Amino acid sequence: MLDLLIIGSGPAGLSAAIYAKRANLELLVLEKVYCGTGQIAESSQVDNYLGYCGINGYDLGEKFREHAISLGVEIMPKEAVGFEVEGKIWKVHCSNGETIEAKTVIYATGAAHRHLGVPGEEEYAGKGVSYCATCDGAFFRNKDTAVIGGGNTAMDDALYLSELCNKVYLIHRRNEFRGSKKTLERIRQKENIELVTPAEIVKIAGEDKVSSVELKDGKILEVDGVFVAVGMTPQTDSIKEQVELDHAGYVVADETGKTSAHGFFVAGDVRAKFLRQVITAASDGANAAIAAVEYLNEE
Repeated sequence: MLDLLIIGSGPAGLSAAIYAKRANLELLVLEKVYCGTGQIAESSQVDNYLGYCGINGYDLGEKFREHAISLGVEIMPKEAVGFEVEGKIWKVHCSNGETIEAKTVIYATGAAHRHLGVPGEEEYAGKGVSYCATCDGAFFRNKDTAVIGGGNTAMDDALYLSELCNKVYLIHRRNEFRGSKKTLERIRQKENIELVTPAEIVKIAGEDKVSSVELKDGKILEVDGVFVAVGMTPQTDSIKEQVELDHAGYVVADETGKTSAHGFFVAGDVRAKFLRQVITAASDGANAAIAAVEYLNEE
């Protein structure tokens, strides 16, 4: 019987594991992807994590992993596919048929970026194609970029990039934007943001890196970077019957990670919150671990 089972080996899950291990909890970390470190591995360079300016995302994730393992944290490659609770004990069912029992659970599976599914997108990921303007925008200073999407994230990304980039194309498949009207007003006042609507990208092209995007009408836009902001998909299908989710499918929890289910905590990008970054994921993990310790002490 475990004190704590952590689902996910990204920054949130590993941070939780470190804090829980230091509190002498009997714990285990499950990871869907063998030796995975979460979305951070997709970033070619991380400039906004304290103390590691300019580090490769994969390398930073490996440092997190090495830290946890050095403390004796066990990480097991198993996918959690079902959850049920008997009394105060959580039974977590894995894809291989195994069931693991724990007194508490920290769910840190993250959220996946929705992709465009066009030629060149996967090929140039990390070579001009990005899913996080806050993370990677600084690499495109004084360059031309395109933001794809029509919601608040895409509009905020366009505004953010307009302060860094020479030119920003905001491309949306409809004439009407789903995001804030006030934000749209600010965008229209920016001389270096061009609205391209209605339009759909059909191809991302380049050689060693992105150099252009092709639209459905045949128009070619020369850009150095493409920021895809067509939404996120929280990884919550397996727990939607157990905990409260918001309208977008994220787990509703307070800053401690406490959810609507007793003994079940959440951390990282899968939690409903304002900012999804490596540093906030690590903070979530620490909060959830300490909350789990306090829960166990009270019980």
